[in-house]
Amino acid sequence: MLASTTIRRAAAMWPGVLLLLLLLAVLLHPSRCSQVKVNYREKEKQVLDNILGPGRYDARIRPSGENGTDGPAIVRVNLFVRSIATISDIKMEYSVQLTFREQWLDERLKFNDFGGRLRYLTLTEANRVWMPDLFFSNEKEGHFHNIIMPNVYIRIFPNGSVLYSIRISLTLSCPMNLKLYPLDKQVCSLRMASYGWTTTDLVFLWKEGDPVQVVKNLHLPRFTLEKFLTDYCNSRTNTGEYSCLKVDLLFKREFSYYLIQIYIPCCMLVIVSWVSFWLDQSAVPARVSLGVTTLLTMATQTSGINASLPPVSYTKAIDVWTGVCLTFVFGALLEFALVNYASRSDMHSDNINKKFSPSEMEHSSSVDPTSEVLDADGSANFAMKPLVQHPEDTMSMDKMQQCEIHMQPRKKNCCRSWLSKFPTRSKRIDVISRIFFPIVFAIFNLAYWSTYLFRDEAEGE
Repeated sequence: MLASTTIRRAAAMWPGVLLLLLLLAVLLHPSRCSQVKVNYREKEKQVLDNILGPGRYDARIRPSGENGTDGPAIVRVNLFVRSIATISDIKMEYSVQLTFREQWLDERLKFNDFGGRLRYLTLTEANRVWMPDLFFSNEKEGHFHNIIMPNVYIRIFPNGSVLYSIRISLTLSCPMNLKLYPLDKQVCSLRMASYGWTTTDLVFLWKEGDPVQVVKNLHLPRFTLEKFLTDYCNSRTNTGEYSCLKVDLLFKREFSYYLIQIYIPCCMLVIVSWVSFWLDQSAVPARVSLGVTTLLTMATQTSGINASLPPVSYTKAIDVWTGVCLTFVFGALLEFALVNYASRSDMHSDNINKKFSPSEMEHSSSVDPTSEVLDADGSANFAMKPLVQHPEDTMSMDKMQQCEIHMQPRKKNCCRSWLSKFPTRSKRIDVISRIFFPIVFAIFNLAYWSTYLFRDEAEGE
């Protein structure tokens, strides 16, 4: 009886005992203890020593091709343009700061990620692993950034993928065509190629998706970055074919700066040179000083423009503009020389008309035939009067006057009637110049802007 009672009590207590034992087993499980005690930074060191230890990895040997084949190693490249400092016309170069990234697969660097605990390993020494021998073919100068620490890292992922990232500043050559300057667009390239590995061993590819990124608030003083295009530029030499990548940056020159600094001042100088047309003909010092001053100022403006540009063998758009403006200023100065010459001719004609006026002729007929007639310059001329005047001579003179009257046009032209208001030739030259110079300059502006603006749009397309 006692034994049966003990058995019943033990059976009743058995579920509680089993639950207690199960709880203790879970709490004391080795895996739980190991999760608490494992230091994954120490595991990272062990992994690095395991894959990069002595005799385990040789950085001199390139990785195999995709899927472990003997094909070329594939390196995918992408860029992040941080800033573009200067674009020099005279040196034909530009400076850019960018983050350069390369990514490739090296199956020798595979490691255990401990169930996703190690996402990647980070290195700061590029010589620990194999690196592509990429160089910038159009580089003039360049440097790495080492403040405070070198701006470079290498990440190794569990599948053996390697990501190399570095921040660099470059000064690159940019051959420019300045025929449309300053209404031009320039294409500056960034070229990257393999130096020693041919395409049988190494191939560069642009990263799929978005190979080039540009900072959003990119600011250039005289240019605007319109767009950029990525392409390939493989080159073949005597030693083989080498893989090459390029990105073309299309810059459009900001015209507002040149409109304010060049075009408007040149127009003002040309207009100021026309002021001499409204000055009196006798104001010789004023007209000469105005013409010479505007001519020298225009010449100085032209030389200053050419000083900021490289010497090229072709004619630029700005050369056409400054050359025509200089011609107009020089033409205004020559116009005064013509006016001065015409004014002296008018004075000489007036003196002759006064000398042989009808009243003087009558007076000379009443005096002795050999009497003296004084010129304007005080020299004495002898007016010879005919001894006998025949009636036939008087009749012939009357007929000639009548013929001259009949030969005059009955209706005058509008322009001639308007010019007849200005009796002297010098004044007529000034009046004609006031109209001729602005009209011709306006026609030139129309032809200039229509030619170069439409040509710019056609080349941009």
